[in-house]
Amino acid sequence: MSESTAAGSPTASSYKTAGVDIEAGDRAVELMKQWVGKATRPEVVGGLGGFAGLFDASVLKRYERPLLASATDGVGTKVDIARRMGVYDTIGHDLVGMVVDDLVVCGAEPLFMTDYIAVGKVRPERVAAIVKGIAEGCVLAGCALVGGETAEHPGLLEPDDFDVAGAGTGVVEADRLLGAERVRSGDVLIAMAASGLHSNGYSLVRHVLSERAGYELDREIPEFGRTLGEELLEPTRIYSLDCLALTRTTEVHAFSHITGGGLAGNLARVIPDGLHAAVDRSTWRPAPVFDLVGTVGSVERGELEKTLNMGVGMVAVVAPEAADAALATLADREVDAWVCGTVTGREPGGARSAPAALTGDYAV
Repeated sequence: MSESTAAGSPTASSYKTAGVDIEAGDRAVELMKQWVGKATRPEVVGGLGGFAGLFDASVLKRYERPLLASATDGVGTKVDIARRMGVYDTIGHDLVGMVVDDLVVCGAEPLFMTDYIAVGKVRPERVAAIVKGIAEGCVLAGCALVGGETAEHPGLLEPDDFDVAGAGTGVVEADRLLGAERVRSGDVLIAMAASGLHSNGYSLVRHVLSERAGYELDREIPEFGRTLGEELLEPTRIYSLDCLALTRTTEVHAFSHITGGGLAGNLARVIPDGLHAAVDRSTWRPAPVFDLVGTVGSVERGELEKTLNMGVGMVAVVAPEAADAALATLADREVDAWVCGTVTGREPGGARSAPAALTGDYAV
């Protein structure tokens, strides 16, 4: 027997019958509070639950001419791996890394972040796990998580579907702004190792390994020493505090965050006209996951290199006399780093070369 109202008409419509469960959303907020409270800074004003996050801008008084930096990003199709694995507390690290490491490229200290989580159906424990990862990432980055939004989209997303995005704000002193205008011929390129694929190229990786090769996520891969799913979910390394430490101890001219576009493509963004960055592949060996994608998918090296980070997550462009100190600082911070190339002038009168290129063969 179908339900009816007292007047005999069909059951009255409500937000919940339309697919949006406000009570579940409230439960998610209660579960995430403990994690958000850990991702804070002294400048944060108020707590969770307001219409806007508040941050005391008097911190800017420390600067002669403060420039605010902002960045927005997501995690891409890596969220599908998290969904299929049922593991939600690491994807937030990826989100924070994608945002704050874009901020630090210009020398900016990340101050705060906000997040946006879209779901087909609010499952409070899952949402809280995602926010837990975001909060932990903010702690690693030295910034605060001042707010966010969880939106339930029934009919637009399937019940198990979700996506995450975030925005961050940082600050840098105007006369300490890093970028291509500081880079000089003779500068040294210092690579910082990636923790894995990070959060780029997953559409290619999923196409090759899952759709074409039929690999299941629980498949043990001897070269990885763990399952395929565990390797693919390895969180993005967050470099912001390491990069800021370099700016305090050495003469850094630029940083390049290696994301979509690969090593050469992202280095080109910080190389001025008239100069060329040459990266020597023989100075490192990419992790086995990169070989697997290339071999199983018959992906040409050039395609791999413009899609994946190939084992380098960040590059510092430093003055030649600062290279040893930079390596020492990174070693003290337990960052695997090495000199991977140099910046040179382009040959006069010759064919115009690319602003950045990879040479040699990878170490074996």
